[in-house]
This record gives sequence, C-alpha cells and structure tokens, in this order.
Amino acid sequence: MANEEDPGKKQQIVDARARNISHNVRCTECGSQSIEDSQADIAILLRRLIRDEIKSGKSDKEIYQKLEDEYGETVLYAPKFDMQTAALWLSPLLVAGVAAGGWAYKKHKQKTNVHIMALNLVRGVALTPKEKETMLEILTPPPSQRATASYWWSRLRSG
Repeated sequence: MANEEDPGKKQQIVDARARNISHNVRCTECGSQSIEDSQADIAILLRRLIRDEIKSGKSDKEIYQKLEDEYGETVLYAPKFDMQTAALWLSPLLVAGVAAGGWAYKKHKQKTNVHIMALNLVRGVALTPKEKETMLEILTPPPSQRATASYWWSRLRSG
C-alpha cells in the first residue's frame, strides 16, 4: 500500500515545485503574466519543460539557470543583482536620499536665515517685509490642540 501512495506523493511534489517555479517565470509572449497564469502556447511548453526537468532530477536553481540561458534574464521576475542592474535596484534609494538631503538643506538654510534676521534685529538693521513675515510665522505659537478641538466640537453641536 505504501508503494501505491509513493507515485501519488511524488507527483504532488513535482506539481507543487513546477507551480512554484512557473509563478516566478514570465511568459515570453504575454510579458505581464507568469507562465502559470498564461494560456499561450509558449507558456504551456515551458510548464511541460519545467515538469520534465523536475522529473529528471534537476534542482530549482538549475531549472532557472536553463530558462535564463535559453530565453534571457528577462524571463525571470526577479533579476539578479549585478553591475548592470545595480542602478535599477539602487535608484529608489538614491532618489530618497536626494530628496532627504534637499529637505535638510532647506531646513538648515531657513534656521540660518532666522539667526541672521535675529542678529540684524539686535544690531538695529531693518527687516524686509519678507523677513518680517518669516519671523512672525516662526515666532507665532501654533494654536493649541484643545482650542482647535473645542472649536470643531462646538461647530458640530450647533450645526
């Protein structure tokens, strides 16, 4: 009885591995679907090829390598990290770093300008209208949360 279950279990393992690999391989005809989801002829052939390779004892890594060798790196959804793809992988970090640097520079410059304006006031140098507006904006305390909440609460109750 154990011998009868072994072929069934082996087939389930082959099917599970084949589905897992097929989800990570792009259909060369569709482009936006995995070969597991595609019904294109090439996808059906690739699924059959993957099952045959699994039955012949190949590892997942060997199967991915064979597909990449035959169809190119774009057939895999997760390309390798190398010098060619480094810019692609690192560009979001680079953009975020530039944005954070710009924001920090703007804040630093604003604080420096405030210090210069304060020194000018102490020295008796007149401020420009823009500088006066900036100083008032910085020196005016924000409205308290309690006052804002009670304002909205009173508006809701009266409305």
